[in-house]
Amino acid sequence: MAAKEFLGQGMKFPPQINKATGRFVTVSEEQSVKESVYLILMTSIGERPLREDFGSNLVSYTFMDMSLTRLNILIRTLKEEILNQEPRISELDIKPDPESGDGRIIFNIEYTVTNSNTRDNIVFPFYLNRDTEMREEEPEHYEYEPVEEIEY
Repeated sequence: MAAKEFLGQGMKFPPQINKATGRFVTVSEEQSVKESVYLILMTSIGERPLREDFGSNLVSYTFMDMSLTRLNILIRTLKEEILNQEPRISELDIKPDPESGDGRIIFNIEYTVTNSNTRDNIVFPFYLNRDTEMREEEPEHYEYEPVEEIEY
């Protein structure tokens, strides 16, 4: 346990309260690194006032037509952002799932924790068009029945 102290300890994301102690739940070791990568992906650059350079520009790709060129640019940008902001990671590889579709890309993010040589991965879904699922649930048109007029 002492050998992995360099990986640190931090608050679990999303924040949770331990019902027994009333304190925030914390994570450590490899789980801390995994949650850090997730936070980088989910935070837009400039969103945090005290760390304006923290996060990624993943949101700027929403609603874009995703060609192979744009997908490669996105992957390269995400690699640079993760490696610049998470010093505990090396050998980062991001691959899109070829079975992705319906307005989403599923990224398989594989990385190695530097000091322990532990390999880990994250499967991260990115929705190009969040409105896709909502449109399927709504009917194409609404039919209203006329209300009878009431005479006074």
